[in-house]
Amino acid sequence: MSHWIYLAVAIVSEVIGTSFLKNTEGFTRLAPSLVVVVAYVASFYFLSLALRTLPIGIAYAVWAGTGVALITLAGFAFFGEKLDAPAIIGILLIVSGVVVINVYSTSVTHGGS
Repeated sequence: MSHWIYLAVAIVSEVIGTSFLKNTEGFTRLAPSLVVVVAYVASFYFLSLALRTLPIGIAYAVWAGTGVALITLAGFAFFGEKLDAPAIIGILLIVSGVVVINVYSTSVTHGGS
């Protein structure tokens, strides 16, 4: 089960890094630039730990899909970006896809570490 925790930490780290990316102003501001670098390094490190037991295609699909949905919501919540009906439907489809992969795919490892 720890592979899912590693993957969750990787996703959250990537979302934090991407959220701060806008504030770097092209990596000309030190503090947000450091947050981005540290968050991305952490994200890839924890993704690599998750890949010890998860198939790469499944892990990447969950990582990317969940990351896209979360960063879209972060843009809405923190940057005032608008979400129209197609965007909301798209996010729901991404989340649905992640749920389908986790619940129904025989490619996903649900037991062990």
